[in-house]
Order: sequence, then structure tokens, then C-alpha cells
Amino acid sequence: MPVPVTENTDIVTERRGCIGHIRLNRPKALNALSHAMIHALHAAIRAFACDDAVRAILITGTGARGLCAGGDIREIRTSVLEKDLKAAEFLRDEYRMNAEIAALEKPYIAIMDGIVMGGGAGVSVHGSHRIVTEKTRFAMPETGIGLLPDVGATWFLSLPENEFGTYMGLTGTTIGAADALRMQLADFFVPSEKLEKLTTALFEADVSLQTETLDAQIADFAETPPESALRGEHRTIEQTFRFDTVEDILTALKADGSSFALATAQLIESRSPTSLKLTLKLLRLGGRAERLADCQEREFASGSRIIFTHDFAEGVRAAVVDKDRNPKWDPENLADVSDEMIEALIAPVRQPLFI
Repeated sequence: MPVPVTENTDIVTERRGCIGHIRLNRPKALNALSHAMIHALHAAIRAFACDDAVRAILITGTGARGLCAGGDIREIRTSVLEKDLKAAEFLRDEYRMNAEIAALEKPYIAIMDGIVMGGGAGVSVHGSHRIVTEKTRFAMPETGIGLLPDVGATWFLSLPENEFGTYMGLTGTTIGAADALRMQLADFFVPSEKLEKLTTALFEADVSLQTETLDAQIADFAETPPESALRGEHRTIEQTFRFDTVEDILTALKADGSSFALATAQLIESRSPTSLKLTLKLLRLGGRAERLADCQEREFASGSRIIFTHDFAEGVRAAVVDKDRNPKWDPENLADVSDEMIEALIAPVRQPLFI
């Protein structure tokens, strides 16, 4: 019998057998994380981590559309417009939760079915067992709202000798299961029609469940994913995104001249110039980082500042408030975003994320 742990409007947690099950339960908002949800989710993770009867933690999303579409950017924007510092606390609490997921000693299983964006990546990618399906739509779309790929993204998108993460971070492009596996953002592909049987098997698992047996159990349901829609563009991406300035990347894309490259350049040029330069700088630093925590500190410093700039409030307005998809960025051009402006955003904050 399921053993309820906590339950509220947006988070439902229970112990089922030796599995601590956390369900994001805000389907009308695509399970977007409010600040209250982050507190409840973090508490549930900690409770299951300390419960000897729980051998593994499972996170899923309610509804057919996805695991989680990200943090509640409307809530953050409201705080920002009211000049309320709770906006920065939202990020602080979210990032600390992400760090604890990454550090868990118990297996943490994330079913990344449907939409997994922004904060949804934060509650899944840092887990030990990440499962994608043919419905997975993964993206870090923050440059389109005047923010930056955060929740540890400047760590997990910075694979050495691989510029696909740079492409994802700058464009905000949505990828599917095959590329998520290729980018080491996921571990298994399980068709969505098999998820119910998989979760049932997990709930019925023996209390002696170990990481090795869990691997084998999930592998029993796993298959080879459908081919990536971007497979034919991987070489172009690697060649054009290897530069250290956004301007040089745009030049390379336009010089390539293919329809894909030109469309990609146009997409980048629609994003916040400040977010683009900041994102590329953080991704390059992330590629040289030795610890996730170093990337998170920079993301927090940058994020807690950039949310109070013009571009974040304007980007969210255009994307989810007025939905006109026509943000007016300030500065409007890449040339007007100086290196000094970017360094000021990245500079360490007075109260670091991890003390």
C-alpha cells in the first residue's frame, strides 16, 4: 500500500514499496515550479534521503504534457517589478535543491516524459537515472526571456570537445530523446507506452534494491531512440559554434550559408544580446570548471542580477504575459553589450550560494 508522506495542491509525495515517489502536480501550468513548490520538493527529497525504508527516489509529472516547464517566471517577474528581493531567494533555493539532487547517495530516477525545460532540467538532469521518451522535449530557452541557462546548465551543457551544448544554450532550441542521450542529459530511452509497467516494477522492487539492479531493471524496458531530427546538422553545429564570441558564431553561421545555419543565425539574433554574451561566457567558464558548485555560484551571481534588468521583465512579458513574441531588448545590439557589463554580472556576490 502507498504510504503518504506529504500532500498539497502542487506536490504529492508518497512511499510506494521502497520507492519515494514525488509527483509535480500543477498540470495546467505544465508543472512549473513556484517558490512554494521548491520548498516542498526540497523537503520531500530530504525526507526520502533520510528514510531507511526508501531505496530510491522517483520524480514524475502529472498530466500528459510534460515533467516540468521550468520555474514560475511570472512569479519571479512580479517580485522583480515590486523590487522584492524574494526573486533572488527563489533562485537561491532552487539552485541549492539542484545541488542536493546531484549529491544524493540514493538513486534518483527522473522520468522526463514530454516537456522538460529550464527548472525542469534542474530537477531531472542532476539525477542518477534519467529516462527520456519519444515525447521528450528538452530545452534551456532562457536567452529568449533575458535570462541565462541556469540550474547547473553551464555545467551540463559544457561537454569538452562538444559545441552542441553551446548551440542549445544560445538558441534555446528544443531537442528530443536521441540528442538528450548523446549530450549525457539522459541515460535511458523508454517508450511512453512502457512507463506504467516500468513504474509498477519499481514500486514492486525488493527492499534490497541497489544501483546495479536498478540499472538492469530500467534497461529491461529501454530501447534505441528514434533518430535525432538534428543529426544531419551536428557537423555544422560543431564547426560554427566553436568560437568564443557571439559575433564570430554568427559570422560562421552566415558564411556557412545553409538554410539551417541561416535560420539558426536569425534565431540567435532574436534573443537578448545581454543574455547571449553572458551565456557564452558562462558556458566557456563551465567547460573549464572542475565542480558543479563553481558553475552554480556564477549562475547565481549572474541570475540574481540579470533578473532585475530590463531584459528579463520584458522577455517574460513578451513570452507569457502579453504573448506578442516581440520583446524590445536593451541594449538592442550585441555591439552595445561590453565585456565590462558581462564581468559585472558574473562578479561574486556578497552572500554566496554555498557557505
